[in-house]
Amino acid sequence: MRTIAVQSGSYDVLIGPGLLAESGERIAAATGAHSAVIATDDRVGPLYAGAVAASLKRAGIASDAFVFPNGERSKSLSTLSDALEFFAERRLTRSDAVVALGGGVVGDLAGFAAAVYMRGVQFVQLPTTLLAAVDSSVGGKTAADLCAGKNLVGAFHFPKLVLCDTDVVAGLPEQLLRDGAAEMIKYGVLKDRALFEAMADGSWRMNLEKWIARCVEIKRDYVDRDPFDRGERQFLNLGHTFGHAVEACSGFSISHGQGVAIGLAMAFRAAGLPDQEIVAALEACGLPAECPYPAEGLFRAAGLDKKRRGDAITLVLPEEIGKCALKTVPVGELLSYIRRGRGERA
Repeated sequence: MRTIAVQSGSYDVLIGPGLLAESGERIAAATGAHSAVIATDDRVGPLYAGAVAASLKRAGIASDAFVFPNGERSKSLSTLSDALEFFAERRLTRSDAVVALGGGVVGDLAGFAAAVYMRGVQFVQLPTTLLAAVDSSVGGKTAADLCAGKNLVGAFHFPKLVLCDTDVVAGLPEQLLRDGAAEMIKYGVLKDRALFEAMADGSWRMNLEKWIARCVEIKRDYVDRDPFDRGERQFLNLGHTFGHAVEACSGFSISHGQGVAIGLAMAFRAAGLPDQEIVAALEACGLPAECPYPAEGLFRAAGLDKKRRGDAITLVLPEEIGKCALKTVPVGELLSYIRRGRGERA
C-alpha cells in the first residue's frame, strides 16, 4: 500500500488492495464520525455498498445508503436536492460523514452535497473507477452540472480521506479502464515522460498501484501549490476545454475519458505540434483521437467553460511530452485554436 499526504486540506490518499474491507476503521480514525451516509449509484451500490456498510458497522459507525441513477445526467441540482433531503431525514450532523462510493459523478455530487449541507460536513472519497482514483477524488473540487454546461456550480470541499482499493480498480470493465487511462496520459504529458511511455506501451496495467500513485503525486503537487485553482492548478485542465466541449456536443454520450482523449490530441494540434506520438499512445489505450463535431459547435459549447475569465480563456498547450504552458487567449480567438485542433486550417 502507498500513502500520499496532501497538504492542502490535510488528508491522506491511500492506494492498495483490500481497502474497502477495512474502510470503516480508517474512516472512523479520520473523521471520528458515529453516523454516515454512503452516497453511491445504482451500478456501484449493489456491488460494494454492503461491504462498506459492514466495515463501518464494525468500526461503530451506523450508516444509510443514498442511491441514485448511474451516469452524468444524475450530476444535477435535482439529485443534489434529493441528497440534501436524505441527509436531513437521517439527521446527519456536522460531526458525521458523507462517504462517496463510486466514480467521478458520485464523488463530485456527494462532495458538493457535503459542502453545502449545514455549511459543510465531513466527506470521504472511495473511488471505484480508475478515472476517479487518479483524478477527481483528489483535490477537493466538487460540482453539479447545469443545462448550460458541466461543473458550472460547485464548491471546494476537501475530503478527510481518500481510499483507492486497487482490487476494485483492477476488476473494472475495459471501457472504464480506458477512461481512466486518458487522465493518466494527461499526467504523463504534463510532467512525466516515463508515465507517458508506460501508458503507450501498456506496461501501466502490470503495476496499477505504482502508476495510480504517480498520477496522484503529480496532482497533489499542483493542488498543494494552488489549492483554489487561481494559477498553476489550471495546468490540470490539459485536454479539458476541448474535451468538455466534445462531451457537450455529444449530449454526454461520449464519456469524460473519451472527451479528454480527443481533447489531448486537439491540444497538440492546436499548439502546432506533431500529433503522431499522442495519437499512438491514445490508440494503444483504446481511446479516440479524432473529433467528430464541427468547430463552430465546439466553440459554442466552450463559450461557457468555467475556465473563461471575462472575454478571455486560458488554454493548456503542450510544448513537448512532460512540459506544457498556459496561454490566455481572447474568446474570439478560441475558434481558430479549435479548428487547428481538428486538423483544419485556422
